[in-house]
Amino acid sequence: MSLKDTLNADMKQAMKAKDKETLSVIRMLKAAVQNEEIKTGHPLTEEEELTLLAREMKQRKDSRKEFEAAGRSDLAEKAQEEIKVLSQYMPQPLSDAELEAIVQQAIQKTGAKSPKEFGKVMGVVMPQVKGKADGTQVQALVKKLLNA
Repeated sequence: MSLKDTLNADMKQAMKAKDKETLSVIRMLKAAVQNEEIKTGHPLTEEEELTLLAREMKQRKDSRKEFEAAGRSDLAEKAQEEIKVLSQYMPQPLSDAELEAIVQQAIQKTGAKSPKEFGKVMGVVMPQVKGKADGTQVQALVKKLLNA
């Protein structure tokens, strides 16, 4: 089932349950999917859907941090609720061990031996973990393993 079909089904369910917060997030996601389809000119592939979800999740997390820094706990809570709804559509996050294994394989594959080759390793790792791991977490792990 595509993301669009899932969103339609969940939207109906949220309408029946009169869950306004969930409904608004689903509508926002559905609009983002439709806008992306118009931009690309074709129905989204699974990878494009994942990229879209990751982008939307990152926006909400960044917003939450900014609201907390500005002392706007009301808006930070709203962003947190949106993150909770969005996370239902994200793939299962990778464990630390799984992520480390992927990074180790990328280091071996690229033959990277020093921190100067950080970009090569990141270029191999990021497409594999898209939507399943936070880029900051991946970056820290790659730096740690290359410095070791």
